Amino acid sequence: MITFLISIALLVLGYVTYGKYVEKVFGIKQDRKTPAYAQKDGIDYVPMGTKSNSLIQLLNIAGVGPIFGPIMGALYGPVAFLWIVLGAIFAGAVHDYLTGMISIRNRGAHLPQLAGKFLGKAMKHVVNGFTLLLLLLVGTVFVSAPAALIHNLIGNWVSLSVIVGLIFVYYILATLLPIDKIIGRVYPIFGALLVISAIGIGGGLVLTGAPVPELTLQNMHPDNVPIFPLLFLTISCGALSGFHATQSPIISRTTKNEKAGRKIFYGMMIAEAIIAMIWAAAAMSLFDGKSLSGIIAEGGPAAVVSEVSVTMLGAVGGTLAVIGVIILPITSGDTSFRSARMILADYFNIGQKKITSRLWIAIPMFVISFLLTKIDFTLLWRYFSWANQSTAMLALWVGAMYLKRARKNHWIATIPAIFMTMVTTTYICNAPIGLGISMNVSYLIAVIVTVIVSFLFFKSKTTDKDAISVDDDREAA
Repeated sequence: MITFLISIALLVLGYVTYGKYVEKVFGIKQDRKTPAYAQKDGIDYVPMGTKSNSLIQLLNIAGVGPIFGPIMGALYGPVAFLWIVLGAIFAGAVHDYLTGMISIRNRGAHLPQLAGKFLGKAMKHVVNGFTLLLLLLVGTVFVSAPAALIHNLIGNWVSLSVIVGLIFVYYILATLLPIDKIIGRVYPIFGALLVISAIGIGGGLVLTGAPVPELTLQNMHPDNVPIFPLLFLTISCGALSGFHATQSPIISRTTKNEKAGRKIFYGMMIAEAIIAMIWAAAAMSLFDGKSLSGIIAEGGPAAVVSEVSVTMLGAVGGTLAVIGVIILPITSGDTSFRSARMILADYFNIGQKKITSRLWIAIPMFVISFLLTKIDFTLLWRYFSWANQSTAMLALWVGAMYLKRARKNHWIATIPAIFMTMVTTTYICNAPIGLGISMNVSYLIAVIVTVIVSFLFFKSKTTDKDAISVDDDREAA
């Protein structure tokens, strides 16, 4: 329990201290007109308050990732706590802040456009493919996961396919309508349930003196799978997640002032990490590795959520907690498709004021996603994990190059970018969904790739012109 409480305290301290440092390195300009005003269109560019933006950002990024991921990561033991704390403070929150703020400085641009500007035009197309793949996988996973939870909660009197259909209907409306018509109105309600869920489980752990194990670097996974690189892909949301790079630009288009960036982008990542800590601790405290593994194998992470909620809070409180968990993926799935629509619209330069323009982009996405729901969840999650962390790696390199060109301390992004290059390359070389190479050879290939990528980054030259052009001054005040 001491490790758990210290970890929560460190996350809060990280926001107060390192978050301020990252903000100082970036250099906010409070008098600079943001895209919410400069590009205002009443659809995606809509000025909204900091509280609303923070809540929407939290619900956008906090899908089942900070719950399902930490539950599966709990199999490794307390070493998972270390990744959540260090990953969130020094990688995830930096990733989210830089992505959101660089987007604000560049007319609310999404990651593919930013990659094209800072990593080269060819990277725009590569990142566009990665991002769309990730968003479709996220949207699909965040249809399947909440549908399964709802089905378990209400019994068999409503079929799973009907529940999936209803979630898709909501996603279609949230994707097509102006952001302040549905998302801006229902998220405060969803947010309240989310807070109740997190406080209920976290408070239950503390008040009952749950036997949360203390920190050890020992690998406690019952199948003895390696910590590196698997832990860093298993726990993504809650520590570092490329999916966030697709969500931050949504809020960059509704942020009124750059000063709000630290609370919205850095702060909400820390809040998500606290949620991840709570669920990892709950899973560790209630089950030993073998029994937890058995429950996950039999009913998936959703079964653990139900078991933890009812055990900690009883039937009524447990039901409310499960509802809070259901809300998380739904409030990320809707913006996944919305973000995909915006990225495709930007990529093909299609205006989004007309509903017909939004429709012909959105409909094919939902058809593909519906077909993907027929694929096994575990397989989807593996592809999602790799695509997610690969996107995070690319977003961190974008942030590093932005800071390097601006002649600022790029190391705050470069160090986690180098680490994640090693992680993702090792995984795709070794994993069955990738090349299936032995782990030792995978390590060697990953080292070579990481050295080459790092060399290219440090070799790139910057000029005074680069320092001036990192921001798109067409929307400056």
